[in-house]
Amino acid sequence: MAFLPSCSSGEPAPVKKDMCVQMYSARSILNHDNYADILKEMASMGYTAVETANYDGEKGLIYGDEPEVFRQKVEAAGMKVLSAHVSRGLSEEELESGDLTAALAWWDKCIADHVKAGMEYLVTPWMGLQKNLHDLQVYCDYLNEVGRRCQAAGLKYGYHNHAYEFEKVEGQVMYDYLLQHTDPALVFFQMDVYWAVIGKASPVDYFKRYPGRFRMLHIKDEWEVGQSGMVGFDAIFKNADVAGLENFVVEIERYNYEDIRQSFRESADYLLEAPFVKAGYAK
Repeated sequence: MAFLPSCSSGEPAPVKKDMCVQMYSARSILNHDNYADILKEMASMGYTAVETANYDGEKGLIYGDEPEVFRQKVEAAGMKVLSAHVSRGLSEEELESGDLTAALAWWDKCIADHVKAGMEYLVTPWMGLQKNLHDLQVYCDYLNEVGRRCQAAGLKYGYHNHAYEFEKVEGQVMYDYLLQHTDPALVFFQMDVYWAVIGKASPVDYFKRYPGRFRMLHIKDEWEVGQSGMVGFDAIFKNADVAGLENFVVEIERYNYEDIRQSFRESADYLLEAPFVKAGYAK
């Protein structure tokens, strides 16, 4: 963990910042039997909260546990349950008909399960590049309705991007269309800053064009956070207020080390030591 001098004793004191970690990042070593122990290791590195990516909608389980049990294990590890990546895509028939009954029934159960787990945010991580504006509009209506149901249950609902959203659908940039045709009161955007850069978009430009829409960010790099120099984390965090940032999530998809724990440690240290990253962003 990073350290700063202590004013009272002269002894080094650990730097503490609110840092959520996406559990998907540890998928190669994490399973139902060991995730609580791995989260204890993450907590020792400075991570304070988790975002999940392993919901069994049929059984209502999170990493193989009942939602309440999952929450207990996370909190026993010294961390907080913050958010979840959950998704129920629409079929061709649903897109054509606009009948979202079955999809919304799935979401009603999903929302109830994640309320039990103590979540604050639910995030849809994928919808695919849509083939036309009709289908994209159906998805916007769908996101709005899911957001409405989340709001009624006390949750915040958002959408997480990859790079394909910065491509065009019938002449319109898909990401902009999503931002313009979803209700800001119901749907926020969890910008993955790395994928935005890969999509040849500027995160800061989007913050300024759509202020307040980005309550969460995925902080990611080519390898460990801060490793590549291709993502302007300094400018991103300095514009956090414009974005509307409340929490950020560290995600690591590729590693420079055989022991991936070193990747988590280096990413945490980079953010803990970065003077442009505040202790917290919650409003």
